[in-house]
Amino acid sequence: MCFSAGFISNLTIQRQHFPSDEDQTGAAKALLRLQDTYRLDSNTISTGNLPGATYKSRMTAEDCYELGKIAYTEVDYYHTELWMEQALRQLEEGEDSTLDKVTVLDYLSYAIYQQGDMERALEYTKKLLDLDPEHKRAQERKKYEMLCRGEGIKMTPRRQSRLFCRYYDNNHHPKLLLAPVKQQDEWDRPYIVRYLDIITDEEVAKVKKLALPRLRRATISNPVTGILETAHYRISKSAWLTSYDDPVVEIINERIEDITGLEMDTAEELQVANYGVGGQYEPHFDFGRKDEPDAFKELGTGNRIATWLFYMSDVLAGGATVFPDIGASIWPQKNSAVFWYNLFASGEGDYSTRHAACPVLVGNKWVSNKWIHERGQEWRRPCGLNESE
Repeated sequence: MCFSAGFISNLTIQRQHFPSDEDQTGAAKALLRLQDTYRLDSNTISTGNLPGATYKSRMTAEDCYELGKIAYTEVDYYHTELWMEQALRQLEEGEDSTLDKVTVLDYLSYAIYQQGDMERALEYTKKLLDLDPEHKRAQERKKYEMLCRGEGIKMTPRRQSRLFCRYYDNNHHPKLLLAPVKQQDEWDRPYIVRYLDIITDEEVAKVKKLALPRLRRATISNPVTGILETAHYRISKSAWLTSYDDPVVEIINERIEDITGLEMDTAEELQVANYGVGGQYEPHFDFGRKDEPDAFKELGTGNRIATWLFYMSDVLAGGATVFPDIGASIWPQKNSAVFWYNLFASGEGDYSTRHAACPVLVGNKWVSNKWIHERGQEWRRPCGLNESE
């Protein structure tokens, strides 16, 4: 079919009068507002059975899905669940649609999970896996749980042979020349390194003593607003310690700077966390992604370039730090610390650093971490020319 130049030109002119994405979002929000105000269930709206309505106009499964998707982008998981359930219901009733159940189940299970209903989220995730056994997000959960059990680790003997232990002085740093630290390679790509006997029992005891009266339910940085808030997928208690609280905190900060060579003035304060039985932090990134431009805006120190994690206790069972994308499990070892870069030298995020704190099965887990930021590292870790360097 051919269209004349005049028709195309006229269509281009008229396009400015077509509904925009903003109009669509506004209409969706208005519909959700009506649903809440008049206590209408999704099926009533979808079938057009509205009070006083003479003419009924049905919504398709795609319409319900799009409405749920808009709610999802607004971080409104309650309405995401309602409308994804309606879309799924219509598909299961045999409605002819180009929309597939896997896509709907992905949004639905995640929305339910974000609201804390693990049992139902797992039920829908299993349905998703029945339809698509290779689904990435569902498979990640499976990998995560396997790694927590010590299964599915992807370190081959050949790669293992390239990992070493050494005494490390950070290129002849004056403070480390006479007392180099014990460094042990844990993983090759991304490079994860452990430092043994890097904090003393006395320092651990002091940090715990300072943190205990301040421990509160741990928070996460909201990816949309950048504000700290609690989340059901991070179950632990945490406290923040500054160098003004006690000289030991300043000593620890200086030690991290001496070993990594990175500036600590722009790093976050030392966070101390305690995980009881069942305590966990599900798979997450420490750095802010491109779709989270305001993740650390309030700090004004750029993105999280690196993570330093102290293990301040052994754990009788469970509690590993795992990296599902690369198949790595790092087990707690008291008085040691692990370190990795979250960003490449180019400033791009290293997505292979997505990690999790496995649930504690037996015992108690104490850790403290230092999130190091970009600002101040310009001369200490110069930018690379390649995005993945």
